[in-house]
Amino acid sequence: MTEWLGMPPLAAAHGGQIDNLIGWIHIFMLILFVGWGAFFLYAIVRFRQSRNPVADYRGVTSNRSTYLEVAVAVVEGVLLVGFAIPLWAARVDAVPPENEALVVQITGEQFAWNIHYAGPDGVFGRTDIKLLDLQSNPLGLDRTDPAAMDDVTTVNQLFLPVNRPIIVRLRSKDVIHSFGVPEFRVKQDAVPGLTIPIWFIPNVTTADMRTQTGNPEFQYEIACAQLCGIGHARMRGFVTVQSAEEFQQWLDERVKEAAEAATNPFL
Repeated sequence: MTEWLGMPPLAAAHGGQIDNLIGWIHIFMLILFVGWGAFFLYAIVRFRQSRNPVADYRGVTSNRSTYLEVAVAVVEGVLLVGFAIPLWAARVDAVPPENEALVVQITGEQFAWNIHYAGPDGVFGRTDIKLLDLQSNPLGLDRTDPAAMDDVTTVNQLFLPVNRPIIVRLRSKDVIHSFGVPEFRVKQDAVPGLTIPIWFIPNVTTADMRTQTGNPEFQYEIACAQLCGIGHARMRGFVTVQSAEEFQQWLDERVKEAAEAATNPFL
């Protein structure tokens, strides 16, 4: 429904519900625009000065406007109760179990996205603000922590498996950022001092999307949707959606590199 509205191509399982809601809202707004525009033109003609040279202080006594206002309120209630609230509840309350999902921690900072995978043990290693280094360790990950030995970190590069629930834990180091991937129909503020979860299921790989769009250079882009400073425009990350086998191969290679770096920090 939303293709003719200029929406980006859809690449997440829940996106159809959001697109339907957006489509119905636009249809309703179009009806309101045409209706109120027609009423405005009618009022200009009906109550023109030549026809009403003297003001009528009693005014219109018809209840039609009241009926129209009630009808508008009913439609708004249907959109809210029938579409928006159930969709919101599903995204907030129906979070899949972590043992069935890939959990990723993403920390925004001026002006990059720091991405943290727990590794095969499924446990995120300890971080320490004293270990922060913007070039070599932007998350302050303590590689001496046994749980951190197999952790994988990247900057601005998020790799995900297709058709698997993804739980993203959003954080921020400094100011409010906003994590948004239009094709996944997800957008959520990253607020300093809070860890905010969002979840989605990507269902189109990057390779398949390049075929669908006819663009061999297509990339899913993480856009910061909150003005966060002078470098806001360059705060861009990229998502690569792969098959389960390709993602596992990528993760295994990064885990091996992380383990080698942890055992020999001079490599």
